Amino acid sequence: MITGSIVAIVTPMHEDGSLDLDSLAKLVDHHVKQGTDAIVSVGTTGESATLSHDEHHTVIEKTIQAAAGRVPVIAGTGSNSTAEALELTKIALEVGANACLLVVPYYNKPTQEGLYQHFKLIAESVPIPQILYNVPGRTSVDLQNSTAIRLSHIDNIIGIKDATADIERGKKLIEQSGDDFISYSGQDTAALELMLVGGKGTISVTANVAPKLMHEMCTAAVSGDSERARQLNDRLNPLHESMFIESNPIPAKWGVSQQGLIENCLRLPLVPLTEGAQSSVRAAMIGAGVL
Repeated sequence: MITGSIVAIVTPMHEDGSLDLDSLAKLVDHHVKQGTDAIVSVGTTGESATLSHDEHHTVIEKTIQAAAGRVPVIAGTGSNSTAEALELTKIALEVGANACLLVVPYYNKPTQEGLYQHFKLIAESVPIPQILYNVPGRTSVDLQNSTAIRLSHIDNIIGIKDATADIERGKKLIEQSGDDFISYSGQDTAALELMLVGGKGTISVTANVAPKLMHEMCTAAVSGDSERARQLNDRLNPLHESMFIESNPIPAKWGVSQQGLIENCLRLPLVPLTEGAQSSVRAAMIGAGVL
């Protein structure tokens, strides 16, 4: 079982938009040393939307190589095309990912039955552990609890990244889905509360800039030490908020660049953090003791 602080890692790039694989390797090593419990490669925070298939493959493979078995690597392989998601998931298995994260298909707005058949086909076609990713704020499609529970009966669908921030709904899913189906928070501001009602960790943007602190908070929360977890999360809360002051991963990349770990480079249509927002992110990072 993968638990704790799982960083949705940024993808380092050069100013010309090319991949910075040397910085990627150093960044993975940094996370291992700081206590990050697992890494999601090429998720939304990793700018999956603007990576080619070859780049997608390369980043996942290089992340796995850099991790060298020290922490699990979860490959982001979702798509609104079932055939494309299937292909990416097969590649992730071939290069040695520990699991895959598959976002709910976006834009084309499938029905609940369409969602079920999409995830079912991929799970039954590729023998790798798979985590569903429900983020209706980005996809405009909501994977309902009843559909998630149906999918949980498929052996290699092991859990869900719940980015609804609805704790009561998340609690019901945890209660109804059984111990072998894991709930992870997909919203840093709601992560603590979800873990305190039975979630096993968070797939985090904040962990990019505060990996040690996020690991400590998640460890306390998952173990049931709510007092310690709340103390740590109080330090993190301004940082959670600042990571979404502009579209993710714009603030995260700026923050990691301020720590000297990567260049502050993104691919269009994303652009660097505005000067006005930089002061807010900087203040949150200083307050959390990570800058």
